[in-house]
Amino acid sequence: MSVNNTTTFEFPLNERIRVFIRLEQLFQQFIHFSTGDSIADKRAAISVLLDIMSIFRRNDLKSEVLKELDRQATVLNKIANSDGVDKEKLHEILDQLAQISKKLYAVKGRIGVNIMESDLFQSITQRSSIPGGTCSFDLPEYHYWLEQDEAIRAKDLQHWSSPFIDIHTAIDFILNFIRNSRAAKHEIASAGFFQITLDKTQPFQLIKVNLDKSLSCFAEISGGKHRCTIRFMEPSVGDIRPKQSTEDIPFTLTCCLF
Repeated sequence: MSVNNTTTFEFPLNERIRVFIRLEQLFQQFIHFSTGDSIADKRAAISVLLDIMSIFRRNDLKSEVLKELDRQATVLNKIANSDGVDKEKLHEILDQLAQISKKLYAVKGRIGVNIMESDLFQSITQRSSIPGGTCSFDLPEYHYWLEQDEAIRAKDLQHWSSPFIDIHTAIDFILNFIRNSRAAKHEIASAGFFQITLDKTQPFQLIKVNLDKSLSCFAEISGGKHRCTIRFMEPSVGDIRPKQSTEDIPFTLTCCLF
């Protein structure tokens, strides 16, 4: 099995991709905790599901995902007849985009709205704002569910999370496509500092920095869709705050399109 010797730092260049990456992380956490069979695992899974539902309440995610899928399909169709394009692979990707879009268009109304209106979930949401507020004496119905057999809890979690499956699939596809849209370039940050100027005519979506794990620093990325700054920071030690490295730091940079 290959060992990953690098740490990846990402910086989304627009709000849509920012929300998608947050949801990606939450979906990964939900899958991890929902497969655990302890009460602590199930509590963590429910907590993550509530975070997912909160994002869906604040955003019209179905519309945002469909817009992004349509945008990617438009870009791909424009390059379909360009020299050097693998037409078979391109049509395969376009078919995948069409299938995912078709599933989302078939969903009526806001995704997961029935779960969001559940009395149990509303009670858990309200009590979760209080430290330790979901104890058995606070929410006996929740305590009852947590004490059920694993088969029952797993089935319920699958049912509660099922409305989000197609969105999860779509977001995974979109982010994977964006992350692999460009080849990485080797760069050097002089005294821990590097600045990027992006072509305004190109639809850049994401900045990706890969750093060797042997280097004792982390990448702090800031900026916007036209210019970004990368500072490589030495982590805090005791009461000493993080500070910019004075070393020349080698890294790989990917300015992701589409």
